[in-house]
Amino acid sequence: MTTESTECCKSTGATECCQAAASPECCDSCPQTNLGLIYGALLLRVWLAVRAIQTGVEKCAGIKGSDMPVTIDGKANDYGLTSSVPVKEYSLSHYHGVPEALMKKFTDEPLMLKFALPLYDKVLGPALLLLGLTILFGLATRTSLFLLGLLYISLTWGLILIKEDSGVAWLGIHMIMIVMALWLSKYNRLCLLKKW
Repeated sequence: MTTESTECCKSTGATECCQAAASPECCDSCPQTNLGLIYGALLLRVWLAVRAIQTGVEKCAGIKGSDMPVTIDGKANDYGLTSSVPVKEYSLSHYHGVPEALMKKFTDEPLMLKFALPLYDKVLGPALLLLGLTILFGLATRTSLFLLGLLYISLTWGLILIKEDSGVAWLGIHMIMIVMALWLSKYNRLCLLKKW
């Protein structure tokens, strides 16, 4: 046992535990030695949660034309001229789990399960929102991360079929982050349900 870990154990009153274990790992209860890992686990969890939540919300994004008066010399014109300005808005009426541009590619793909595509289109947005919220609030974080990983694998499979290699690479990075978050899950704090 190092001098530093002994000092940590003395300051936290865990010397008997550390002396009995006689290993550097005995100080897992010392916050000073694991603070970086705790922060790392929290940052990964928050990042993955925000990413999933915002991706789920963006499934309801759409563009609406808004008529704005044409300005002449910085003032609204007197002739009633207007121009259509695209404005981003969020509404359930805009919801598409799978973007319309990709839906056509997926339906043309022979290996895509045609019967499952409409179901996937309906479930993807709510699944991302639900998993993002459970990860953010620490409700069964490890299980939620695992399920998010499975969801990303299904997205990767679809993108491989339509040869969207950049999307596959992005999802690969997300998978690495999920594995890191699972690996750091024993340092997870601020959880509502830590068991799973």
